Amino acid sequence: MTVIGPVHEDHGAAFGERGGRRVVRNFGRPEREQRAVRNVVGLIEMAYGVVVVEGSDRVEYVDNVVSNRVPDADGEGAYALVLDPQGGVETDMYVYNAGERLLLFTPPQRAAPLAEEWSEKVFVQDVEIREATDDFAVFGVHGPKATEKVASVLNGSSTPEEQLTFVRGSMGDVGVSVLRTDAPTGDEGYEIVCAADAADDVYEILEMQGMNAAPVGYDAWDALTLEAGTPLFETELEGNVPNVVGVRNALDFEKGCYVGQEVVSRVENRGRPSKRLVGLTCEAVPEGGAAVFDGDSAVGEVTRAVDSPTVGEPIAFALVEYGVGDDADLTVRVDGEEVAATVVDLPFYEGTDQSARLPTY
Repeated sequence: MTVIGPVHEDHGAAFGERGGRRVVRNFGRPEREQRAVRNVVGLIEMAYGVVVVEGSDRVEYVDNVVSNRVPDADGEGAYALVLDPQGGVETDMYVYNAGERLLLFTPPQRAAPLAEEWSEKVFVQDVEIREATDDFAVFGVHGPKATEKVASVLNGSSTPEEQLTFVRGSMGDVGVSVLRTDAPTGDEGYEIVCAADAADDVYEILEMQGMNAAPVGYDAWDALTLEAGTPLFETELEGNVPNVVGVRNALDFEKGCYVGQEVVSRVENRGRPSKRLVGLTCEAVPEGGAAVFDGDSAVGEVTRAVDSPTVGEPIAFALVEYGVGDDADLTVRVDGEEVAATVVDLPFYEGTDQSARLPTY
């Protein structure tokens, strides 16, 4: 559940669930929250699950399981996937090297089973794996003024410049780690990690001290990340082969064998996957799972769609057959009727940074 539920309630939050965890959906007007991020800066409590991996073999152990290279230097991170034997995504994660331990940030529902499964597979290695979701709070700060905002309240260090790196410092009297994100909203972004029992103080500092940051919920988050062309685990990634959804930033093709690697390599060597993730503009907002047609032929389905105040019209991600042309005369099914849809270049919105997850083929 949210670490600072009473604080959100005082702000008038409406709650929902994400991966079994209670999260803020919105604070009454998600369109206003979205505009705050696009124009200045917003603040969101992130719904991560957290896994801690310790022991002298920690880097080697995790590196043998995930799809990307695990950094061996303190202060560096990577975006990576765990795949099933058919190459489908079981979970995505951020892996950060924090000196004597690795910190893994996963979808909330994946942390406990991941920690349990990995622990059962430890034999002679010096590795200790545990779920630590309840030990931490993570707050995202996103928008064109995010760097200015974080710098104004961070003591003991400057903000990290490179994506997926972090620094240690303090906010008020609280020790924090400040991570530079891979820009999932398409604007400058940071995540502030602190102990759960200090979460109220850190959130208040981030919201109120220096430049005010607007509280943001997951309704706005889903729209912001779609505008930026960022595939999410729950809607685009889960169960799909990474080449299909274009998250090449999560793959190291020079790595040794990991579960699912043979499928990834086979698709790569073939030159193109069977499907691809595209951006659509539509005449109305389809639901996730809505069929996409090219003439009379069903060629794919919508994964996520919103009526975007930034773009000024409905936009969507759709997973379609690879051969569907950018100039195809597409339609999508909305409330039982077919409405026109157009393939457009991603991202829908170009901000102060570019999402590293932008689908690439």
